[in-house]
Amino acid sequence: MPRLSALCAAVLLACSSAHVLADATSHAADAERFLQLARADKLVVPVYAQVQQMFAQRFAESKAPESKRALLESYQAKANTALDRAVGWEQVKPGMIELYTRNFDEQEMQDLLAFYQSPLGKKVLEKMPMLTAQSAQLTQSKLEAAVPQVNKLLADMTAELGPKKP
Repeated sequence: MPRLSALCAAVLLACSSAHVLADATSHAADAERFLQLARADKLVVPVYAQVQQMFAQRFAESKAPESKRALLESYQAKANTALDRAVGWEQVKPGMIELYTRNFDEQEMQDLLAFYQSPLGKKVLEKMPMLTAQSAQLTQSKLEAAVPQVNKLLADMTAELGPKKP
């Protein structure tokens, strides 16, 4: 009888492990579908653009002749390759899936999918990049008004702390 109990326990454990694995697989698949809907693969596009701009700016600052443009383009391509290896979607996707599955349970992921597939969810996805950029600009413009006061407070605190000790 003890062997039968142990065998039953082993079978139950194996079945529950398979169920947990299936749940984790479907949870990860839901997270991946959500990331596709959210166009998460495009999140790093601004990084690529910024790096391309840095190379173009350096090229312009060096006053290189137009005949050297091929050199600029060659280095921009090499930079893109380096970025692909570091932050390309295939490099980032597993971590993003893990991030979303850790923060949203399976039901929440299904709810997110349902919302972002709805007309309002699609509108949110469409408008979010513009809203995020405009929100950042708004915050930046408001922050600029506080910079002089914060700088003065830093200077006042530094003065109160006294001279630097060697």
